[in-house]
Amino acid sequence: MAELTDVITFLGTAGARFVVAHQFLASGGAWLSFGNTQILFDPGPGCLVQATKRKFDPSKLEAIILSHKHLDHSGDINVMIEAMADGGRKKKGVVFAPTDALEQDPVILYYLRPYLENIEVLSEGGCYKVGDISFETPIRHRHGVETYGFIFRTPRHTFSWITDTMYFDELPRYYMGELLIINVVMLSPKALVDHLSLPEAEEIIKQIKPKKAILTHFGMTMWRAKPWELAQKLTEETGISVVAARDGMRFDLAQLQ
Repeated sequence: MAELTDVITFLGTAGARFVVAHQFLASGGAWLSFGNTQILFDPGPGCLVQATKRKFDPSKLEAIILSHKHLDHSGDINVMIEAMADGGRKKKGVVFAPTDALEQDPVILYYLRPYLENIEVLSEGGCYKVGDISFETPIRHRHGVETYGFIFRTPRHTFSWITDTMYFDELPRYYMGELLIINVVMLSPKALVDHLSLPEAEEIIKQIKPKKAILTHFGMTMWRAKPWELAQKLTEETGISVVAARDGMRFDLAQLQ
C-alpha cells in the first residue's frame, strides 16, 4: 500500500487585477492533494484549464474552498463546481465560502447549488472538516470583502495560508504550522491598499517561525522584482527557508521532515 502524501500544486501565482487580466502569471488557485482527499483552493480565472493541463480530474474533487469573492480568487468557481459534480449528473462535493460570496452580489450561481452535497459558510473562529482533513479560519482579514485565511491539518502535517489582507499587528499570532504560505501582492507597503507587502511578509515569517515559507499571489511590483531572488534574500535575512511559488509548482509537505 502506497504511503499517503500531502501535496500542494500551485495552479497559478498571479495576484492583483493587472497581472491577472494580462495573464503574466496564471490565476488558477491551488490543488490540495491530502492523502486520498482532493480539495480546490481559490479557483481564479483559468483554473479549469490549468487543472486539466496538469492532469487533475475535477470530478475527483471533494471540496472547493473560497477565501473571498474577488474575481482573481473566484472567477472559475462555477465551472469547477459543475465539473466536480460531473456536469450536474451527480450531487457531489462541498463548497466552503464566506457569507457575502453567497448572499450579497453572489459569485456562486444559484442553479449550480443543488449540484452540491452541501454549502458551508465560513466565519471567524470556524472549524471545518473534509474527510480526515480539518481546517480553521482563525480571524477575519482586513480586506475589501469578507475574507479568511486558513490553518490546515492533515493526519501528517499542519500548515497555514495567509490570504489577502491588510497587515495588522495581531495577524501573525493567529497562524502556525510547519509551512506558511503568504499572498504577497506588493513589493512595498502602500497606504489604504489592503494587501500584504514584502516587508510585512518578512515580519510575519519572523514571528511565526515556520520550517518553510512560500510566497505567492504576486502583483506587478513583486513580479518585476524577481520574487525568486527576493525569497532567497529573505532566507538569508530570516534564517528560515523561503521560496517563491511558480505556476505549476508542486510542493510535497514531506520535504518539511
